[in-house]
Amino acid sequence: MSWHLGPLAAFDTETTGTDPESDRLVSAALLRINGASGAMTPTTWLADPGVEIPQEATAIHGITTDHARAHGRPAAEVIGEILAALTEVAARGVPLVVYNAPYDLTLLEREARRHGHPSDVLTGGTLRVIDPLVIDKHLDRFRRGSRRLADVCAHHGVAFDGQAHGAPADALAAARLAWRLAADNEELATRALEDLHTAQADWRAEQAASFEAYLRRRDPDALVERNWPLIPAPDHAAPVGG
Repeated sequence: MSWHLGPLAAFDTETTGTDPESDRLVSAALLRINGASGAMTPTTWLADPGVEIPQEATAIHGITTDHARAHGRPAAEVIGEILAALTEVAARGVPLVVYNAPYDLTLLEREARRHGHPSDVLTGGTLRVIDPLVIDKHLDRFRRGSRRLADVCAHHGVAFDGQAHGAPADALAAARLAWRLAADNEELATRALEDLHTAQADWRAEQAASFEAYLRRRDPDALVERNWPLIPAPDHAAPVGG
């Protein structure tokens, strides 16, 4: 059976900014989707990130510092629960759909380090990740226009429900997009999950190299990270609990 016809999980985060090395998780959603019925079991989290949420981030996801402090749970507690949930997904061999996976998964790994949680599920190679952004760029490399989730969904005729830039809506849209990409491409749909996971690493490396070459034509010192689905921690990364 093609991987997109079986059970899927989809994950998304909302954060304090765009730097996975230093920004913090604010909210997250994990959807478990039954491949036969399409029924979904959502789990959502709201964290107090322990830092101010910039107005620019609030403008995107709608969560203010005051709201997160009043209604969110301690970040360490939330991160631990998310890691446990992803560990269960990995143990079941269910594909995890994450749009722009290197951002969300890297930020989560850095948060795990920050709060002293083991992150084997992220670093041990047990998760099988489906990144619709990487796949869409591979299948339609030269298409002009935005590759933001909402725009790619619109291009492929995928419904984008609910609050834009809310973790549950974004996770659902990513899952729908992954399904559509596979449904429209037999070669993609019939690839073994292990093979597809590995192929996406190669595709992203190619995409990053192409983008890096473009940037280097403008700035010889430009460097683009090309790891997938997790960016390795730099040597100066904060120690566990730091």
